[in-house]
Amino acid sequence: MAKISENERQAYSERVKSYVDVTKALLKTEKDLAQEARKKPSEAPMIKLALADEMLNLASNYIAVNGVSQALLRVKNEESLNDARKSLYKAVIYLEEIVSNLIDVPFSDYEDKLKLIVDFDPNQRYNLIRKLGFSIDLLVHTYGDNTKWRWTFVELEGRFATAAKNILDLKNVYTNSSPESPYYDSTVYHLRLVKKLLNQSADRYREKYELSTSQFSDFKTGISYLAALRRIHIVLAEAEESESIKKKHAIWKQKLEADMKKQEEMKKRGM
Repeated sequence: MAKISENERQAYSERVKSYVDVTKALLKTEKDLAQEARKKPSEAPMIKLALADEMLNLASNYIAVNGVSQALLRVKNEESLNDARKSLYKAVIYLEEIVSNLIDVPFSDYEDKLKLIVDFDPNQRYNLIRKLGFSIDLLVHTYGDNTKWRWTFVELEGRFATAAKNILDLKNVYTNSSPESPYYDSTVYHLRLVKKLLNQSADRYREKYELSTSQFSDFKTGISYLAALRRIHIVLAEAEESESIKKKHAIWKQKLEADMKKQEEMKKRGM
């Protein structure tokens, strides 16, 4: 790596001043909103939606700082990328606090939570989820394929998939996906995205299990995402897709049971 000159460092410092100011402002906004949420429990869910959005703005700002570093200093700003990663986690956590982190459960298990954000319409929900997905994709791309966070991102992406599913109002999905509905486009695209994310998370958790951890919990989580995806297909009366996922789910469960049995036999042999 080429040595960074003093002039380059000075140019970098000058360029990122505005980003530093934005960071300070966003962190103050987060602090103020968090305090407001504590003072007004009844309004907390709506406030946390704003908090999630602010965390996405903060993550984008941190990623931009890294871009300046790469452009002027030819090196990644690991501190900024780490702060961006933490901000995205916080955004997901705020959403989980609003709509739950339940993966494979009936809609009725978390329906009451959505009643608290009824004023946040389907268009707004899809736009927030799309913004979160874009931010995660951008960060993953910025880190690159060889990052030490490769398998950590599996969890982040999975939790994002869960939040994207749980913020979707499945009770009114038929009405909102009617061509006459003002929420038609956002509902259709949101459903399409959720199905993609659930399937992707299932595959990624199995990949993590087979290539990294060998932890049965990872494989079980992947299977849970398949089950959640099948629930969506059932709600939408997509019989063919539901049957396809059912078969995939059964094959994965058989594989997991076989692997667990094999490990138990190896333990008995003292291997």
